Amino acid sequence: MPNIWFTADFHLGHKNIIQYCNRPFEAVEEMNHTIIERLNACVKANDILYFLGDFCMGPKARAAELRRQIRCKKIFGVPGNHDKDTRKLIQEFSWLNDLAEVSLNGQRIVLCHYAMRVWNQSSHGAWHLYGHSHGRLPESEILPSMDVGVDTHEFSPWHFDEINVRMTQKIETANERRRRDTESSHPKSYDP
Repeated sequence: MPNIWFTADFHLGHKNIIQYCNRPFEAVEEMNHTIIERLNACVKANDILYFLGDFCMGPKARAAELRRQIRCKKIFGVPGNHDKDTRKLIQEFSWLNDLAEVSLNGQRIVLCHYAMRVWNQSSHGAWHLYGHSHGRLPESEILPSMDVGVDTHEFSPWHFDEINVRMTQKIETANERRRRDTESSHPKSYDP
């Protein structure tokens, strides 16, 4: 069975993102190389990668060349706000809708480039994975959602199992808070 990975917000070829997001690179070529190298170190050819937007800045030809440097054959893309030309790469990416719902290993997951506060089945254990915010959006301790962009994970993709651990903890925290809230709203009667 192939491994499943998630990532977002490469912004390959985007010189200004280095300054905007305080990325630790001297030049865009170094950034491009590091992100692709770290991806290829994790994601193997037969693995599955869900890419949640903002792959590359620039024309379709540049995006195609950068995509060829990625070993993973199967990339499902959810478009981001900077993917106008990248979306034209229909041989290189299997494009999903702007908002996609998938079930992986029995887990329902809502995928979008943008963060949401609620999503389909959010109160029934469905996860929400997103990008766009570059790790700047405060993360909820109890909502099963997270930013999977490279700025949140040392410029590497997130493995399904890593996400599962985080989401399990968030759901347990939410359940514990609900239990405490229920107990405090129903005080035990005093019986001397």
